[in-house]
Amino acid sequence: MANRLANATSPYLLQHAQNPVDWWEWEPEAFAQARARDVPVLLSVGYAACHWCHVMAHESFEDPALAAYLNEHFVAVKVDREERPDVDAVYMAATQAMTGQGGWPMTVVLDHDGDPFFAGTYFPDRPRHGQPSFRQVLEALATAWADQQGEVRRIAGQVRAQLSAAATLPAGPVTPQLVDAAVGRLADEFDPLAGGFGGAPKFPPTMVLEALRRYRGPDTRARQMLDRTVAAMARGGLYDQLGGGFARYCVDRGWVVPHFEKMLYDNGQLLGLYARLGTPLGDRVARETADWMLRELGTAEGGFASALDADSLDADGHSSEGVFYVWTPAQLVEALGEDDGHWAAEVFEVTEQGTFEHGASTLQLRHEPDSERLRSVRTRLREAREQRVRPARDDKVVAAWNGLAISGLVAAGLRLDEQRYVDAAVVAGELLAGLHLDGDRLLRVSRDGMAGRHAGVLEDYALVATAFLDLLQATGDPVWLRRSTALLDTALTLFRAEDGGFYDTAADAEALLTRPRDPGDNASPSGTSAMIHALVAAHAVTGEGRYRDAAEAALGSAAGLIERAPRFAGWLLAAAITMADGPEEIAVVGSPGPARDALAAAARRRPGAVVLVTDGPRDDIPLLAGRTEVDGRPAAYLCRGFVCERPVTDPADLAQRSA
Repeated sequence: MANRLANATSPYLLQHAQNPVDWWEWEPEAFAQARARDVPVLLSVGYAACHWCHVMAHESFEDPALAAYLNEHFVAVKVDREERPDVDAVYMAATQAMTGQGGWPMTVVLDHDGDPFFAGTYFPDRPRHGQPSFRQVLEALATAWADQQGEVRRIAGQVRAQLSAAATLPAGPVTPQLVDAAVGRLADEFDPLAGGFGGAPKFPPTMVLEALRRYRGPDTRARQMLDRTVAAMARGGLYDQLGGGFARYCVDRGWVVPHFEKMLYDNGQLLGLYARLGTPLGDRVARETADWMLRELGTAEGGFASALDADSLDADGHSSEGVFYVWTPAQLVEALGEDDGHWAAEVFEVTEQGTFEHGASTLQLRHEPDSERLRSVRTRLREAREQRVRPARDDKVVAAWNGLAISGLVAAGLRLDEQRYVDAAVVAGELLAGLHLDGDRLLRVSRDGMAGRHAGVLEDYALVATAFLDLLQATGDPVWLRRSTALLDTALTLFRAEDGGFYDTAADAEALLTRPRDPGDNASPSGTSAMIHALVAAHAVTGEGRYRDAAEAALGSAAGLIERAPRFAGWLLAAAITMADGPEEIAVVGSPGPARDALAAAARRRPGAVVLVTDGPRDDIPLLAGRTEVDGRPAAYLCRGFVCERPVTDPADLAQRSA
């Protein structure tokens, strides 16, 4: 029999709709039920592509006996962290404060006011390696609630007080010296042998790499860190060497074995990064990743699904992580024949011992051999792989992550001269504008063309606003400027903090344990860093000083994070680099044709520049007002703060201007 989650829109919640657990969604009625029954609330947070979430669901939440105990002694609440990032952020902060670590599935036990008194992550179905079973944990908590409720509530109150008094980082100016020091700290943490930063596990540091790409300071190590890391990620097991697209992270130092789920937020960012590199490897990876995104994450409505799962069914019908992607030498021979099979094993570093599990290997492409043979082998292996059971897809459309995908597709379309990528970005943008916008407010998720009920958070407003400004640069249609500035104006009203920074939830959002506010970048840009980029770009197009003022105040509020932990402030660092004496505002004006196209291409190669292309002067976009050709030839106007240098008509002259 289905439980309450059967009516949810989240694919993750729907995965639990047939559990014997009497799940509630996060809602006041769940806490009212707990208060009426005088039992605590068990909060379980995860997401659809989470491997260990699946494991705990199978071991514990599908067990009728355990579910009966859970239903009797708790009110069970299930949350999709991607649908409710505010709930996730608040209780992840509590979990980390109480245990020193965090992750998913996240398991937190709350009193009737939502105050946590116990927290953890995955719990096994039986004791392992000194860790208690989930049943033992539940029994101990139920006993504590029944016999020591006063002490339990005292602990919960202490946790609330600790989180409410969380330390803030010092604010201050972001100087060139601070930026240079941040790059130096990154160099200290860089892995020169394998690329990336720190040891295992290794996550793609996309925002840090974009900051290094934009950096023009004296530290020459920046380019070395960028080049080494983008090559290592693209040639290792993190990247799908057959189908394109990047996995979430690698469990090892050398980028060999990934955690196989593929997330839209990673790939949207990486697509843009590789497209902007301007190298043969970057162009190939960007094209393959864009094609993968359109092919495997595109929805019928024109948006993009959130993720592909790590797990799928093996030949015996068992769910296994990575089985869709890994190969043995024998499987290569079976798919390709003896000669090409052995050649492919050597090229992709597939060994008899295996680099993954059960003698299977991930595919790596550390060197590129004969391209024609490689092309043929990859095509045949893709066809063979299509006979396997595909990983499940989380098909909800998240506004913020679709914003990242739109920006990545625009970058790839403009840099690779692929109009179909821009066209797909426009369709996705129209979906967000038509379905996710509710007046001046933004809704976070939709699925199957139906908008969900959850309000957008700061990252949604900021990343969608950025995407709309990118669409303006790709199409010249002023509707995208109007839509973007409307979102930014709403965000400035609803999310701004007293010190010039931003909260992650709106002023009128549901009151939680604390009002979440985290300027640090994680797998995707923080709401604060994304807002800074959007505000800077909006100022570059409109010249409205209030956008620039807001960006500078927000950047100053996060200066301490850039200084102390630049690995977790990559998008903030990229904004600081861009804002040091820019961004460059470039208007390219002239009749369509090769001459204008060459100027536009040269303009788009300038790091962090905001580029608009038009046939002639326009009053509906301030940056283009009064811009004309020069002596009948297309011209580029390079400006900063709407103060422009003499226009140029030769792309070489534009390329030679100092960045």
